[in-house]
Amino acid sequence: MRFGPVPLAEAEGAILAHSVRTPAGPLRKGLELGPDAIAALAGAGHREVIVARFEAGDLHEDRAADIVARALIEAPGGQGLSPSVAATGRVNLHATGPGVLGVDAGRVHALNAVNPMITLATLPEWARVAEGQMVATVKIIAYGVPEADVARAAAAGAGAMRLWSPRMARADLIETVIDGGDASGTGVPGDKGRRALAGRLARLGVQLGPRVLVAHETGAIAAALGAAEGEAIFVLTASATSDPADVAPEALRRAGGEVVQFGIPVDPGNLLFLGRLGDRPVIGLPGCARSPALNGADWVLERVLCGVPVGPRELARMGLGGLLKEIPSRPRPRALGRGPAKGP
Repeated sequence: MRFGPVPLAEAEGAILAHSVRTPAGPLRKGLELGPDAIAALAGAGHREVIVARFEAGDLHEDRAADIVARALIEAPGGQGLSPSVAATGRVNLHATGPGVLGVDAGRVHALNAVNPMITLATLPEWARVAEGQMVATVKIIAYGVPEADVARAAAAGAGAMRLWSPRMARADLIETVIDGGDASGTGVPGDKGRRALAGRLARLGVQLGPRVLVAHETGAIAAALGAAEGEAIFVLTASATSDPADVAPEALRRAGGEVVQFGIPVDPGNLLFLGRLGDRPVIGLPGCARSPALNGADWVLERVLCGVPVGPRELARMGLGGLLKEIPSRPRPRALGRGPAKGP
């Protein structure tokens, strides 16, 4: 594509690079100049105009953006994302329902390396999204780009994005009780944690089953796990789980389940455990899950409920970006009131 000033006599069919005011009305940038526009420019006293002119093998910005955007989601697994109509070299991708966003970072990087005039910007990988939310935008910066580069970019980004939609309809929460351990003195804990979990599930269209309160004992939790009917099971203990052999993980084993991993590299949220009971996931929630603020439990439960494979490898990779904003109500803040370390 050629860009720059040309005499008006040579400008017909070119793309107007900048908006121009004329007595006949404004001419917007991106306009393909026809006889009327040329006449309006001449009437305004212009002898030349800055334009972009296509060369052989160039594609218009809108056509290029549409090709690249559709390549991102038309490969197998790309359902759940919908492209907007191309305009001013831009196509936006929107989620067709709630879920978490799957992004192949390598493909995104490869697409953006083809030609700096061909760009893709996305939400972070595994971002939770709502129906209709914009998750990515393809923007062609120039008025036109080589068709060969568009083809290369489309191939590089093919299948790079998909929406993982919720796979479950109901989940159960098991809460434990320690006599005399609650603020009310009744032995029955408040429902702050339950309400926070219900809100998290509701965002994904998942219903929380009836309340289940059991003693903070291995046998009681194991029995409750065996009786649970939800497609996913959560455990929120009155006393924080502090070891793989603690009460709640051991209860899962006694119920015939498996502990996949205790502890994750996300803070707040370190004291989470992930397990399975048959084909159902079991998540032991950290105490910070009683707050609606973002914590490691959000990252795990959102992916699990949407059918994203989560195991030790995936949990280990959560450490990058896993230092989240601290929850004000946290009993033991990170800094503990100390200043920076002294000395080398």
